[in-house]
Amino acid sequence: MSVEERAGQILMPVYAGTDPEAQAAIIERLHLAGSIIMGDNVPLDARGQADTAAMTAVNARLAQATKADGRPWPGLIGVDQEGGIVARLGAPLTEWPTALSYGAAGNVPLTKDAGRALAAEIGSLGFTVDFAPVADVTIGPADPTVGARSMSGNPDAAGALAVAFSQGMQEAGVLPAVKHFPGHGSVTVDSHQDLPVQPAGIAELEARDWKPFRAAIAAGVPMVMTGHIAVPALEPGVPASLSGPTYAALRGMGFKGVAVTDALNMGAVQKQYPGGSAATAALAAGADLLLMPTDVGQAHAAIVSAVAAGTLPAARLEEAAIRVATMMTWRGRIASPPGAAPASAAPGSGGDISARVSAAAVTVLSGHCGAPIVQGSLRIAGGSAQDRARFEAAAAKAGLGTGAGPLVSLTGYAGRPVGGDIAVALDAPWPLQDSTAPVKIALYGRTPGAFDVLVAVLAGKATAPGKLPAAVGSYPAGTGCP
Repeated sequence: MSVEERAGQILMPVYAGTDPEAQAAIIERLHLAGSIIMGDNVPLDARGQADTAAMTAVNARLAQATKADGRPWPGLIGVDQEGGIVARLGAPLTEWPTALSYGAAGNVPLTKDAGRALAAEIGSLGFTVDFAPVADVTIGPADPTVGARSMSGNPDAAGALAVAFSQGMQEAGVLPAVKHFPGHGSVTVDSHQDLPVQPAGIAELEARDWKPFRAAIAAGVPMVMTGHIAVPALEPGVPASLSGPTYAALRGMGFKGVAVTDALNMGAVQKQYPGGSAATAALAAGADLLLMPTDVGQAHAAIVSAVAAGTLPAARLEEAAIRVATMMTWRGRIASPPGAAPASAAPGSGGDISARVSAAAVTVLSGHCGAPIVQGSLRIAGGSAQDRARFEAAAAKAGLGTGAGPLVSLTGYAGRPVGGDIAVALDAPWPLQDSTAPVKIALYGRTPGAFDVLVAVLAGKATAPGKLPAAVGSYPAGTGCP
């Protein structure tokens, strides 16, 4: 490959709108690795749902563009589809509860099933990469970015569950990217806006944040995403995604796969590294795949110029391009051949597994275990209009009336503490710590299946087997019904 081809092979840009033609032309002209699909790239049908046929056609066009220069390996067609709050593709694809559900359920085989089911659906649309799962260990309410996207506040559990989810994804032919090394769950600033600083020393990072990544690397995960977090113990003032000592630490764990940066157009990087400088800095530091540079043409030109000027070793660019090409060649061998996707990959086919995850995760922090909490009827407050509508539909199915009886107060993402008779946290459970309701339930999801589970627990028709995956105020991790 020429220097221009190698520089393209390590860039994965974003684009605007639902027409892929301009992006396909740029992929061909700059020899790019592929493209990431964000929410505004998803074509919608007349009902406002994801148009799966149109999405498949978009992905096929972008994949075709990656092969225009004759390369034999498949392109990177990526998406952020974690489940919970981060899901670029909505209905008719399966809606999944938050990742914290897996920690609450504590069921490794079920987590693997979920990873496989989620990936099978997006794989059938032509996606080859999903930037999931999150392996960050959450520290609780002081963690503003990851929160319910984390699988657990326990490092060992977070590692085992991230590995299981990744393995399920790979079995469905979609490459996972374990994220965000060196750990985004224990910093208190959102890197989408500014640069968070991780004050922990190496010993503390090894004992907490790095454990899940070590587990994933030991299991052979193909890709690790670095986050935009400054770690003074490694390199003060520099985002980990652009820091040589950070990549050295990652490689020191035995990682031989592709190191991908978090989006280079995020505030934590853009403010400090204008133009194409973020791309060359990340590549020089040890990144192999550069995600979402602010201007991909500028980034490509900066890399080519840096190699020509000798400020970026040609061998570093070659190493990165070889890693990406090797990963995609391997992925092409393990994935199902076109047209051989299993019937279970149909959009929405994972609904039963999604509901099983919520049924295994639902946690009663305080209140009755196993006995009916509500009889006959209930009142609903809080949450979004969709939350309340789904709750009412689930109650009606179960024969519960609405409009009278105990008040169930819903609180959602970054929600406030609530009162009433029963407080239900729909995402992270942190708002329950200051809620005044005598009954406190963590649901970790707002899917139709999650509300069915909630109603079954309230009516005493199902137990709540989940255990808190992280401490909530005075309720320690592990709290739940016996």
